[in-house]
Parts: sequence; C-alpha cells; structure tokens
Amino acid sequence: MVKNIKRYKKELEKTDDSSSKKNILDYVPVTYSLPADYSLFVEEYKKTPHAMWIMKPSSKARGIGIFIITKLSQIKKWAKDRWSHISVKDQYVVSRYVNNPLLIGGKKFDLRLYVLITSYKPMKAYLYKEGFARFCTTKYTNDINELDNLYVHLTNVAIQKNGDEYNSKHGGKWNTTNLRIYLEAIRGKTATDELFDTIKFVIGESIKSCQNIMINDKHCFELYGYDMLIDSDLKPWLLEVNASPSLTTTTSADRIMKDMVLADVMSIVIHKNYPNVMYKDYKLNQVHPSLLGGFEPLIDETINNEATNTNLRRKDTGSRKAKFK
Repeated sequence: MVKNIKRYKKELEKTDDSSSKKNILDYVPVTYSLPADYSLFVEEYKKTPHAMWIMKPSSKARGIGIFIITKLSQIKKWAKDRWSHISVKDQYVVSRYVNNPLLIGGKKFDLRLYVLITSYKPMKAYLYKEGFARFCTTKYTNDINELDNLYVHLTNVAIQKNGDEYNSKHGGKWNTTNLRIYLEAIRGKTATDELFDTIKFVIGESIKSCQNIMINDKHCFELYGYDMLIDSDLKPWLLEVNASPSLTTTTSADRIMKDMVLADVMSIVIHKNYPNVMYKDYKLNQVHPSLLGGFEPLIDETINNEATNTNLRRKDTGSRKAKFK
C-alpha cells in the first residue's frame, strides 16, 4: 500500500496542480518493509531516537505477531534468529506509531470502513455510509512499561475479546453514526465534517494509487476493509487496507450491519433481472440510486467517460453497418 502511494505521489508531483492538492502521505504513518528497507528504517529511526514503532508480520491478521518497539536494539535482537533464513512470508512492516490517538473514555479506538470497487478502469468505487469504531478494553497509556499490553494498543476484536474487561453485549464497538454524534458534541460539526471529508479523500487517493497495477475485469468486484485511526487533533491516519475483510460477527448489531453490507453489495453488482438478462438491457456502468442501499458513490470515472463511450459505440456501429453494406 505504502509503495503504491509513494509512487502515485511522485506522479502527481509531475503535474502543475499537484501543489494545490492535499498530500496523501501526510495521512499515512512512515512505513518500511523489513528486511528490505532496514537501512532506510535505521536512518529514519536515528532522526527521532526512542520514538515508538509498531511491527506487524505481512502475512498474518487479527493482531497476530504484532509488537511495539522503542529501541533499535530490540529489532536487532528480534531479527538475529529470523533473517538468516527469512522468506517472503516472514517479512514485516514497521510503521511509526501514532502515540496521540483520540481517546473516548480514556480508551484508544480505530475505524473499520467498507469500500466496494466494481471497476478499476474506469474507476468506480463506493463507500459504505456505516462502519464501526473498535475500542480497546484497557485505558490508553504510552508508558514504556505497557508496550507489551495488547489490550492497551491493539484494537483487533480477536485480541480484545480475550480481555477481562471485554463486554460481549456491545463487543467494544460503536457504529460511525454514534461516533459522529459524539464528535460533533465535543469538537463541533465543522471539525467533524472536515474529518470525514478528509477520510474520503484519503480512501479515494489510496484507490487511485493502485489503479494502474490492478488487473481489471468487468466481471469481478472487491469489498475492502479500511482501517483508519483518528488522533487527538482529529487527523485521520490510514493504517491498512484489507482485501476480503472478515465478515464474522460478535454482536447482534454487528450481524445486522454486516448483513446489510453484503445485501447492498449484491444489489449493486448483480443485475436486477439476473440471470435472465438480455445484453441490450445490461448497462455495466449504470447503477440506479435505489440499488445503492447504504453505499454512496466515492469515485465514478464512468460519468466523465460516458459521452465519449457513447460516441465511440455510435462510431463503431456506423463502421459495422458500412462494412455490412
């Protein structure tokens, strides 16, 4: 993700209007891949010694194998037995830890948002209006003695559900509607609107950053799970993007929301008359607003291309008629 975003940013810098746009890299923690970028990481680390960094295995999920470091010696000790026989599956990503997260009730949380992409070329993406905030069960502290306390730092439900303070009734989750109401109450509507507008910007730019490297198939779609962290300044940080995110549920509210997500995905990607669809009735790039459900259009390049595509189809039809004659 980070490599694609960095490459995309360099391409934007070549355009005249790039300076007037927000920089998506301002919303992505400094991140490196280990062991490949080890020397670059060391160079960055020395600029701010004893800063907190979080390490995650690239091939695992649900918080497995994640740990936090503050000293370079911790990586050297950890890597000594690993890198001599490392494989692709053993690679790690290391990111600058956001140590000033926005706290609610003294606890850290992150956001899980859903994005549906039905086409990369032209780009057609939708953002689900509802998501959820995942809370830690233990109050946050960046005390060095609590770096190994996963219940303080990691919001993954797979980890938090094993904590003594876990509440199975609400599952340590808020939906984004309730979160927005809370933020408007304590920070104001203007600041809250700006936050969610920036989240949309970051998601949109991250999708565009990989547009040219994705294999585009008009018969395929993908539902992504975006993990965002909000800091104490109401600045969003893009932590990761999950392909095929887990849709298992832990509460009744969780099940209802995810059922709606799946139903709305199917409503968008499957034609209403399927399987009895005549080709002449099938308009790939058009989805009636009534079928969007909880999704809202995020990027739609087909709108700008529709007139061009129509003219091309007419031209192509004319040439076929000429050949037929």
